[in-house]
Amino acid sequence: MHPIVIIGSGMAGYTVAREFRKLNIEQELVMICADDAVNYAKPTLSNALVGNKAPEQIALGDAEKMSAQLNMRIEKNSWVKSIDAENHLLSLEKDGVESTLTYAKLVLAIGANPIRLAISGDASDDIHVVNNLSDYTAFRKQIDLNHDKRVVILGAGLIGCEFANDLQNTGHKVTVIDLATQPLCRLLPAHVASAFKQGLEDTGVHFVLGTTVEKISKAENNSYVVTLANGQSFIADAVLSAIGLQPNTALAKATNIATARGVLTNSSLETNQADIFAVGDCAEVNGTLLPFVMPIMQQARALAKTLNGVQTTVHYPAMPVAVKTPAAPLTVLAVPNDLDVTWQTEELDDGMIAKAFDSSETLRGFVLLGATAAKQRLTLTKLVPDLIPASV
Repeated sequence: MHPIVIIGSGMAGYTVAREFRKLNIEQELVMICADDAVNYAKPTLSNALVGNKAPEQIALGDAEKMSAQLNMRIEKNSWVKSIDAENHLLSLEKDGVESTLTYAKLVLAIGANPIRLAISGDASDDIHVVNNLSDYTAFRKQIDLNHDKRVVILGAGLIGCEFANDLQNTGHKVTVIDLATQPLCRLLPAHVASAFKQGLEDTGVHFVLGTTVEKISKAENNSYVVTLANGQSFIADAVLSAIGLQPNTALAKATNIATARGVLTNSSLETNQADIFAVGDCAEVNGTLLPFVMPIMQQARALAKTLNGVQTTVHYPAMPVAVKTPAAPLTVLAVPNDLDVTWQTEELDDGMIAKAFDSSETLRGFVLLGATAAKQRLTLTKLVPDLIPASV
């Protein structure tokens, strides 16, 4: 019997392994990853500072600990050079040595890569991205170097705003730059975005919107000059890019696995190649990309059952996202793409409730700003139709 192989050691890969082990303790499991396979919760990176957590405290377990815990062979620092889908064969490379591995079933949990802007200047290579624990360790080292702690963040999306709040609350001076005219432009209607922005500005976060970074140059005392397209410039001690993520599809494309924005799967997380599945940030399930924790959990539970011989489709109930911005507490249930909605807003003393209704007066999404509004999360979630209904 050949092993089930998981490529990728992020939250998706480890969650599939954990869920599978609840059902089957004997089937051989192998995880292959290009990094050190340290297990950690990626969402904790954007509020670790305020929690006074050093990078080494974020790790939940190294490869050896996780291997023992999950009864899984972990091949760390290993690269999958190619997949022979017809013969169920992987070509691997580790420390310059090539090998092959035959799989029974293959799970692509290969994540997503940070989107990088083309920026000129002699310091463009010094721009940090935080997509994993080692990225975060390097970023923390950089911001701890300089007493002034001036940080410029590129991108006013979810991750950019979470980092802005975390850095501002720990004595940093934060400037957030985005081409959009409002923060969280893909998630929030304009009137809520304005109130959210005000909440962060009240803590000292400075937003520069409607423009982009053109050039980053080295300056004295290990600082940088960040020059914008509108002519403004800022001095920074560190620059963090949080433009967004792009699913990692290169390996899938090389294997003739269908891709669009991500690796295409049906509701059983199957790709178009037999016995190859995709989960997590790389997976475009029924045309939907949802790079959040709850969808990963739903995917992993369904896929574990399928891998154990019981074909199971993923169930996507309404899954609100809590944005980690204590200065402006926010819960968002995004409206499905290409859906026309009408927003109805209720103002509260400490925020607002905004509900999105479709043409049939069905609630399709909502935004809860402030602590009082957040109490409505459960009640409203129950009113929203499933994104992918549970199979009968």
